[in-house]
Amino acid sequence: MSEWHSTLSPHALARQLPAADGRRPAYRALASQVSRLVADGRLPVGTRLPAERELAAALNLSRTTVAAAYEALRSDGYLRSRRGAGSWTALPEGTAPPADALHPVSPEQGAVLDLGLAAPTAPAQLAEAAAHAVAQLPAYTGGHGNYPTGLPVLREAVARRYTERGLPTGPEQVLVTTGAMSALHLAHQALLSRGDRVAVEAPSYANTLRALDRAGARLVPVPLAEDAAGRTGWDLAQWQRVLRGAAPRLASVIPDFQNPTGALVDEDQRRALLAHARAAGTTVLADETCAELGWGVADADLPRPLAALDRDAQVITVGSAGKILWPGLRIGWLRAQPSLVRKLAADRALYDLGTPVLDQLVAARLLTDHLPAVRAERHAALRATAEAFARELPRHFPGWRSTPPPGGLALWAATPGLPTTALARAGERTGVRIASGARFGVDGAFEEHLRLPLTLPAAHVPDALRRIAGAAALARTERLSGDDPATAAL
Repeated sequence: MSEWHSTLSPHALARQLPAADGRRPAYRALASQVSRLVADGRLPVGTRLPAERELAAALNLSRTTVAAAYEALRSDGYLRSRRGAGSWTALPEGTAPPADALHPVSPEQGAVLDLGLAAPTAPAQLAEAAAHAVAQLPAYTGGHGNYPTGLPVLREAVARRYTERGLPTGPEQVLVTTGAMSALHLAHQALLSRGDRVAVEAPSYANTLRALDRAGARLVPVPLAEDAAGRTGWDLAQWQRVLRGAAPRLASVIPDFQNPTGALVDEDQRRALLAHARAAGTTVLADETCAELGWGVADADLPRPLAALDRDAQVITVGSAGKILWPGLRIGWLRAQPSLVRKLAADRALYDLGTPVLDQLVAARLLTDHLPAVRAERHAALRATAEAFARELPRHFPGWRSTPPPGGLALWAATPGLPTTALARAGERTGVRIASGARFGVDGAFEEHLRLPLTLPAAHVPDALRRIAGAAALARTERLSGDDPATAAL
């Protein structure tokens, strides 16, 4: 976490506070309101709160009440203070979720229902593409097989698809990598030094957050926001404040069917963010791994890629075959200026001389000849599962809240009163693996949220929710009995 703290005005905090519980003392009600904002990720960890006197005036409370609320927040672990530096939001120690929640279940755990991973199965067209790739392979076996920038046929296919989506691209702008995480790793290594600040969406993709943390970056979370129509997108006022105040080296965003929320950012917001980033001198790293998964929106209504609106070459784009084709291919790519592509190709030689030729040939065939059919089948399956969750979720969990996304691989649900780290631990003992919301926030935010994978077949949704309900019952029992040390104090 960066030592830079975004400062929240007293009136801005007053507008965000949820309804108070009139049955509790005023100071405790205020402390509960603030802690809920922090736990939900709506108030980022590290946000500097207003001075006691200023907040008291804005809320029409006594300064003594606000001081008592701040003291309660400090005691509960939601606030840290330092003389002369003020007070800023935090999360209690011990909120870290299980470390392996997003890793695949091994074949030996066949009885376990894996809801932690949002990944599709292979398309029906894979067999034909693989046979075609094997037939083409002899043309490549006479050499060493190392292609640091990727096979020309795959680079051309990726560049052509960008051009079709409204971003003119040549093969020289494409670097093929062994999965999207390798592309992100290369970009982080090239662009960041240890201690650099990186602005990230809150919530955001868990593995990206972990990778940035491992790279020594200091993360500055920027919460997503809902507009009047209930659509999730970027909070541009927050982005401007962070970019201007923290001057991050990098802004890491997922504008297309964001993971985990499924949000799709419109072109006006994309232009505005780029303008703020340009003014701050911040490079934008756009994760477009889910860009082909718009199962709830017509192709004609899709915004252009973020880089298509970039006039200063400040956007680096990462894509993947894993989300639309099949994760087992381990094919990702990065789109950037040719000079950066050449630099990254040289950098990767330190640990990875290239991506397997056969996998690249399979991916090239699928992208060139089968993408429309694969997209149609994938969209239909994801849409059916989303509709099943929309029907079944209120029956099993009437208090949970979720907004149907326009695309992507997951449904993001709020679970008021149920910490999902405890839910995930209970699930490990009842045969269901769950990706707790805290995996997708900085410093454990979004504790009362859950990511549900839409890659689950629609017919399996009722059974999945029954299993989650069983885990929730166990988590509540352990919480009441105090058997789970991680939740006993909640």
